[in-house]
Amino acid sequence: MLLIRCPFCGSRNESEFMYGGPAAVRRPSNAAEVSSREWVEYLAVPSNPLGPALERWWHARGCGSWVTIERNTATHEITESSDGD
Repeated sequence: MLLIRCPFCGSRNESEFMYGGPAAVRRPSNAAEVSSREWVEYLAVPSNPLGPALERWWHARGCGSWVTIERNTATHEITESSDGD
């Protein structure tokens, strides 16, 4: 079980959150010029790093805010969290 710290609600069980994906991945700015292959990579092939990774989580069963956390994917240790802005 992960305990994710929400900046508004404090530490909460991961069951209150929904995973929103990696924090560093951004939608292509030139959408009209992106090839089909690049869209598939963006939409369906997530990064899967081993070690520290920035992730976005939505506090769906709480205050509704987005939280960015740094989680070690090998140990599940959360080393940092902040509001989603």
